[in-house]
Amino acid sequence: MRDGQTVRVFDGRGHEFEAVVVRIRGESVNVRVLREVRPSASETRTTVTLAQSVLKGERMDEVVRDAVMLGVSVIAPLVTTRSEMSLAALARGHRRARWERVAVASAKQCGRALVPSVCDPVDFADFLEETARSGAGTVLMLVEPSAGVGVMLKDLSQASPRSAVVLVGPEGGWTPEELSAGGAAGCLVRLGARTLRADAVPIVALSALLTVWREL
Repeated sequence: MRDGQTVRVFDGRGHEFEAVVVRIRGESVNVRVLREVRPSASETRTTVTLAQSVLKGERMDEVVRDAVMLGVSVIAPLVTTRSEMSLAALARGHRRARWERVAVASAKQCGRALVPSVCDPVDFADFLEETARSGAGTVLMLVEPSAGVGVMLKDLSQASPRSAVVLVGPEGGWTPEELSAGGAAGCLVRLGARTLRADAVPIVALSALLTVWREL
């Protein structure tokens, strides 16, 4: 980067601008906005919330990165019965702030002018209660084949909903009680006969759903 160079900047809320670098001093960069431009990456018609049970290590970072790339609007981290992280541990580790940084970096990389919201981690039961109260849209809970319940994703309606919540469980899977609660809140969905890694499920599911809804 150098003074006088033309760059693209965005506000994270869907607006992208052409600008010119006025001054670079250390880590500080001043730019002059010239005009608003059409974002290079359009948003999906369906507003998708990814409600992901928090995964251990860096796997959650990777889920956030790829979910942003695939166009989700909201990322809601969940603590479930079999999660290996507690709400207190997530708060101490400032994980939400970390995931927000990952979301911004991913938006830059894929050309999105809209940075998805990253919510505070919450308990699964509290999330379902809030989802029901707010009328957040179609609720799809991804379940592993061994659960023995749920419809195949390919059998879902191809009509794209205005908004959808996609629930993905932890490494150890959902408990029977969580499956019952999720089934009451929405639709239990299987991706196929093979058991997928927990960090692979959201990416496979989002890709398949966006294809069914003719977004990809």
